[in-house]
Amino acid sequence: MSLSHKRQTREIITKAICGKGRKFSTATHTVTPPHHPTSILGAWIINHQYEAVAAGNGIEVIGTYDVNIWYSYDKNKQTEVAKETVSYVELIPLSYLDPRHRASTVEVSAEATQEPNCVEAGVSPGGGSVTLRVEREFEAELVAETKVRVYVSDQADDLEDKDYDFEGESFDYDDLDPDALDDEL
Repeated sequence: MSLSHKRQTREIITKAICGKGRKFSTATHTVTPPHHPTSILGAWIINHQYEAVAAGNGIEVIGTYDVNIWYSYDKNKQTEVAKETVSYVELIPLSYLDPRHRASTVEVSAEATQEPNCVEAGVSPGGGSVTLRVEREFEAELVAETKVRVYVSDQADDLEDKDYDFEGESFDYDDLDPDALDDEL
């Protein structure tokens, strides 16, 4: 079978990243320990678990983590650690979304680029609870099948009649400043 024209296009269905997004957020949690805290000696977050699911034009990250608060009470005479599990749902909007992706083939993933971290903890004004400010950041991707258009030709030497200019402006690599180059390259 020969092609009717010298050049045609074909559509190839392939799996590709069809959407990306990133979100930084802060959350405030209130934990009520068994004793009225006098002062906060430390606060940390452990056991962070999450999963990503598609949600409209974004990706939802659904997760939990444990908040541990080391505090003093009884006028700084005794200490204890209060523990509480916090649940959250974070919607990550996609800054890029290919509208031609096949929705039935969508796979999503998310990565915590900044694990939840307690940046501030203090005794609430009433004195009976502790207020925490937590920062976290996620990066998410949506992978799905999509179409890519390519040119097809029935002639093997078809590219020889093209004049490609790869020369452009001449560039002397000796003129590069090695101190200006990125060390990671």
